[in-house]
Amino acid sequence: MGTDSRRILRGIGRVAAATTAIGVAGVAYASVIERNWFRLRRYELPLLPPGADRLRVLHLADAHLTPGRRMLIEWIRGLAEHEPDLVVNTGDSLGHRDAVDPFIDALGPLLDRPGAFVYGSNDMFSPQLKNPARYLWRTSRADYKKRRVPDLPWRELGERMSSAGWLDLNNRKGSLKAAGSGIALAGVHDSHIGLDRYDKVAGPADPDADLRIGLLHSPEPANLDRFAADGYQLLLAGHTHGGQLCLPFYGTLVTNCGIDRRRAWGLHRYDSAWLHVSGGLGTSPTAPVRFCCRPEATLLDLVASS
Repeated sequence: MGTDSRRILRGIGRVAAATTAIGVAGVAYASVIERNWFRLRRYELPLLPPGADRLRVLHLADAHLTPGRRMLIEWIRGLAEHEPDLVVNTGDSLGHRDAVDPFIDALGPLLDRPGAFVYGSNDMFSPQLKNPARYLWRTSRADYKKRRVPDLPWRELGERMSSAGWLDLNNRKGSLKAAGSGIALAGVHDSHIGLDRYDKVAGPADPDADLRIGLLHSPEPANLDRFAADGYQLLLAGHTHGGQLCLPFYGTLVTNCGIDRRRAWGLHRYDSAWLHVSGGLGTSPTAPVRFCCRPEATLLDLVASS
């Protein structure tokens, strides 16, 4: 082998080694650093009647909690120091059959606040190993077609939140008072597994309420359209994880539902309503990485309109 050939081979070897090192570093960052780099987003919206007191809503979603995630548990508990007036949980709280106690422990003092919740598919069905590249051409909805019997303790989870006074809004309506405002709420079960029944909550939202909120796990346009048409002013959803793996200067690759990439996370207009899609707090235990998409909860400060 000539000198030039040896130089070429050494060059190829160096490039391969550098590429491997970058890949290993990227995976380490996504699985260790960013996955545990929690942030609290904040927005202010003028949705309340003139003269109403500020109403602070804490939106939680997609914890996918497993018992050993102490950093996440303690971070969620620490959110109580922001003194929310209302806590909303839009599902996928569980990631393990033994996660109910840890999740209730994480909520801790937040359970003393008015609250409401809906379920996600992963509150009912345990995570399964799958090829994440499949999300590039289809959603995971088909993965549940053969899974008829839930294997996670979703009933116990709901009972524990309900016993603290939180409203179960899975295909239900409800109302409560927080910070002096009367709030009308409605929610649907997870459309991702075909359990949403909007007809059970259909009809105009209470026009006498100071605020009207719609809850859903997956932000499917078919349900969002109906919530907006029925007069709900603020729609809260999760499910997307903000894309979970995003690209710099491009953003979300996939949403795993019908919502467009632009509204995969954050606050946006949706017809006559405001839609907030949480980027979520966790990941499936079978895909424990985040990249350019930090885990998050959100404080929505609702104030009087001028």
